Amino acid sequence: MRDTTYNVRIYKTEIRRNAAGEVTSYRVQWATAGKPWKKTFHKSAQADTYRSNLITAAREGEPFSLLTGEPVKWNRSERPEMSWYDFARKFADFKWKAASAKYRQDIARALTAATPALITTGKDKPSDLELRTAMRRWAFNTKQRDAAPEETATALEWLANHTRPVSDLTEPATARAMLTAATTCLNGKPAARSTMRRHRTILQNALNYAMELKLLDVNPIKALNWKPPKVSHEIDRRSVVNPTQARRLLTEVEAQKPSGKRLVAYFGAMYYAALRPEEADNLGEDNLTIPDLVKNPETGELEEPADDWGEIHLAGASPFVGREWTDDGGLREKRALKHRDEGIVRIVPCPPPLTKLFRAHLSAFGIGPGGRIFAGVRGGDLPYITRRRVWSRARTAALTDKEQRSPLAKRPYDLRHACVSTWLNAGVPATQVAEWAGHSVDVLLKIYAKCIVGQEEAAKRRIAQALSEEDADP
Repeated sequence: MRDTTYNVRIYKTEIRRNAAGEVTSYRVQWATAGKPWKKTFHKSAQADTYRSNLITAAREGEPFSLLTGEPVKWNRSERPEMSWYDFARKFADFKWKAASAKYRQDIARALTAATPALITTGKDKPSDLELRTAMRRWAFNTKQRDAAPEETATALEWLANHTRPVSDLTEPATARAMLTAATTCLNGKPAARSTMRRHRTILQNALNYAMELKLLDVNPIKALNWKPPKVSHEIDRRSVVNPTQARRLLTEVEAQKPSGKRLVAYFGAMYYAALRPEEADNLGEDNLTIPDLVKNPETGELEEPADDWGEIHLAGASPFVGREWTDDGGLREKRALKHRDEGIVRIVPCPPPLTKLFRAHLSAFGIGPGGRIFAGVRGGDLPYITRRRVWSRARTAALTDKEQRSPLAKRPYDLRHACVSTWLNAGVPATQVAEWAGHSVDVLLKIYAKCIVGQEEAAKRRIAQALSEEDADP
């Protein structure tokens, strides 16, 4: 839907009189795309000037706003001007304090993707890579901006002088170009559906903020005929490993040097207890309760107790985001459990296979810095890149060529999906699984509906039984 038009008709000025026949005012009348407009003046000279300006704008090919009836450029002159670059920085600063570190990154990515559509010239322009890096890492990062290196500051100075004003977004073509740029990959293909929806939402919020600053009268993104793609949250059954494959993967994880042995229990917690990576990263000594070994009265040796189930008390998460996005300069941001308020604890059962993995891990490596169970080889945070490399190598070693080409266990997160699927297939009530996994029941069934095996065959048997009963009815 467009909010401007070039279809303008300007009529003769109407002279208005009172009952005694005296002139009271002069009314200028015109229409934009068939919609009538009028404006009244007390003096004929004022009306003539206004009508003349309308005629001049129409003859010069100026677009007229369907919202105000006047030429678009008139409306711009009545509101404060600000370049897109200055506004984008202001919006990033406005959101910084209340936003999580991860959402700060998302805002920077969305603004970086959108900005190229609002650059005014290619003259003396730095490279696309240089501009993208400068925007994402420095310009739209409140914490880092003032520390930008000299070459980056030069690129940002060029950008500050060569972006269009925010008011240009009142033109639908400009707003659409910005939205298209923000939802398209560098290779020209559409971005992932989740990215498209996220970037559109961020830009729509940004332009709502522009309205608060009186830079825009309306949010142009809302007026565009653009539907965000539907995002499917269902788990691909092909990515879910079975118990044999899971054990094979954990065995190969242990074989990877030098960090593999440190990561067996880490990945095991995702497979046997459905922990998210950021929950496993945050796991401390106080969060784990496992039974002690018991002494065999006959041999005197320590053995695993008959009931070797433990419990994991999850109180928070530590997602990896990078030092430049966190307030304290740490690699991870400490926060509440996903979809939970601060202070809410989630208790998850620790089955015997996982209890054994934890016991072996603690025996070999003890407790790391800050009371954390999992740490890197050098004693600090468990590096994200280490985890990814170990998993990739273990997957290559554990799976066949055909399995490697499939989505099977493509990401460590797929271990969590396998755990939840196992619980559901074992007949654990959905309410209990949702509580353990940290989901609502509705979301749980929506995500894992296709991973509950056996239901289709059971349904077929019930239908066949019903049909046979009908055949037997005299």
